[in-house]
Amino acid sequence: MEDAASKVRSSVAEEQVLVTFPDGSTRTFARGVTGFEIAESISKSLAKAALAVMIDGAPADLSQPIESDCSLKILRREDPEALELIRHDCAHIMAQAVQELFPGTQVTIGPNVENGFYYDFARSEPFSTEDFAAIEKRMHEIVDSATPIVREVWDRDQAIAYFKDKGETFKAELIADLPGGESIKVYRQGDWLDLCRGPHMPTTKLTGHGFKLMKVAGAYWRGDSSRDVLTRIYGTAWRDEKELQAHLTQIEEAEKRDHRKLGRELDLFHLQDEAQGSVFWHPKGYTVWLALESYIRRRIRAAGYVEVKTPQLMDSRFWEQSGHWGKYRENMFVVPDVVPNTEDGGKVFKEEPKHFMALKPMNCPAHVQIFNQKVRSYRDLPLRMAEFGCCHRNEAHGALHGLLRVRQMTQDDAHIFCREDQIESECTAFCDLLEKVYADLGFTDLTVKLATRPAVRAGSDDVWDRAEQGLRDALMSAKLDYVEAPGDGAFYGPKLEFHIRDAIGRSWTCGTIQLDFVLPERLDAYYVGEDGQKHHPVMLHRAILGTLERFIGILIENYAGKLPLWLAPVQCVVATITSEADSYAQKVLETLKAAGIRAELDMRNEKINYKIREHSVQKVPVLFVVGAREAEGGTVAIRRMDDIAQPVEKMDEAVKALAVTCAPPF
Repeated sequence: MEDAASKVRSSVAEEQVLVTFPDGSTRTFARGVTGFEIAESISKSLAKAALAVMIDGAPADLSQPIESDCSLKILRREDPEALELIRHDCAHIMAQAVQELFPGTQVTIGPNVENGFYYDFARSEPFSTEDFAAIEKRMHEIVDSATPIVREVWDRDQAIAYFKDKGETFKAELIADLPGGESIKVYRQGDWLDLCRGPHMPTTKLTGHGFKLMKVAGAYWRGDSSRDVLTRIYGTAWRDEKELQAHLTQIEEAEKRDHRKLGRELDLFHLQDEAQGSVFWHPKGYTVWLALESYIRRRIRAAGYVEVKTPQLMDSRFWEQSGHWGKYRENMFVVPDVVPNTEDGGKVFKEEPKHFMALKPMNCPAHVQIFNQKVRSYRDLPLRMAEFGCCHRNEAHGALHGLLRVRQMTQDDAHIFCREDQIESECTAFCDLLEKVYADLGFTDLTVKLATRPAVRAGSDDVWDRAEQGLRDALMSAKLDYVEAPGDGAFYGPKLEFHIRDAIGRSWTCGTIQLDFVLPERLDAYYVGEDGQKHHPVMLHRAILGTLERFIGILIENYAGKLPLWLAPVQCVVATITSEADSYAQKVLETLKAAGIRAELDMRNEKINYKIREHSVQKVPVLFVVGAREAEGGTVAIRRMDDIAQPVEKMDEAVKALAVTCAPPF
């Protein structure tokens, strides 16, 4: 009897699945239950709000049967993952609208991208932005129709035949190239359908009206320049019209703040084709650079760092030994280590190169060479070694973007060589230093990501376990919240990424610290431990700004060119009202410079209101206006940017007060 009862219980158990919810609670359901049915069993309102589900961390349709025990999250509109669904559905709605309005157009590939989506279309006549109004109007109609979105699984041959019959040769090619065992999923909304892995929301209505088509561009089929030229339509989509408008306003504001535009207008720097990816810093721009570099230098010296300088050009054997050669070779600028035969016009080599030299793309191996120049004791650690190292990376031409993506860059780079028992304290100290620097520079909205092991990596799983746990412990010690980014670590170790949010809400990845057990072993770095034996140190790769070029670009955009007073290239201009005050103005200028203030003199024969407007456009934070009355009384009229007040103060007192406000924060 017990055996029979046991068999019955076992049979019942086999017909059920155990579902674990985000709060840790569990419930059992009949095998084959759908996400919608689970939501409905909890509450009618949840079922109505549900868009999709996450099954064991992967998104799935509400209609997908659940056949085994799993963790489950029911996605609603307010969840972060909902935006991906909205954008995916919006792409399908756009494709449907395009094919209805422009018969004969073929739909190809349409993935999500940052803040939106795109679809590539094959059409004899390319689309233009003039087509957007009609497409958007039809898209809104499709959303309002609340058409159900239904997932279907087709036979491979059936799918190929269907799309070929419709003239959709690109879709037929995609299906034919899919792995043999992969099921062919099609999503249908009304009479329109498309090949897609999914998932999608239940109806078109759930997409909402928070979308807008943004631009058109050319594209090659499957990225191959020898294949068909397609038209790519980009769109953006959000949870509602309010979010959409906020995004469009951010784009408009970002265009005004573009550092390339402001760099020209404020005479900070320029770029040109003859030096692609390298920056020509003008006097004002280099003044900002030096002020920022000096500030960081003071910070790291106070934090116990020593500064070094290492070669630009190093033998490829260093990069082979470190492992960078195999992974980063195509992004390195490489030259042979033998001289061309000058008798043949320098076009051939006297001998075939056996080794190559490379401009360093990073400083890590060079710093290990300094560490290795003498025997280190456990008492010498931690050793914090910093360098404002000029590096070169052969970035693709299309990826270059002003100061934000360059080929020649200067990193505020450092490497901390420490014992394993020092990891937590060193990472905690770094997090504290980074927060202070960002606060001084005006960035207080900070998020942290822990990037864990990638699929292709160096080192054993045991090493990676210890490295990842070391960073988790440091974050706990520093009392910093974080999210994990699985697979985003460097090939030699996990890392923390620090993201700052700027004045218009954009997020920038800047600071990083990477925990590395691998490189010291590869480059034979060791110290003598308390036990008298050799041990490899742990190497912490860390940067706060990232690169000075990129961070200055971020600063320019964050402040719309109105840099903090201590960073402003010109902190004060002495402007004369009449020529009678010229000699006095010269005296004021000399007093400002003696106080360490970056000041200039404007004695041009122009009206004072013209001078004020011009210097305001140049974002000069302070003007000392002087005329005959000020010269006679030894005063200055002070005009600050965006302030209509113009107090008059004694010159010496005004200079002293300005010197205090111009002082850097550390």
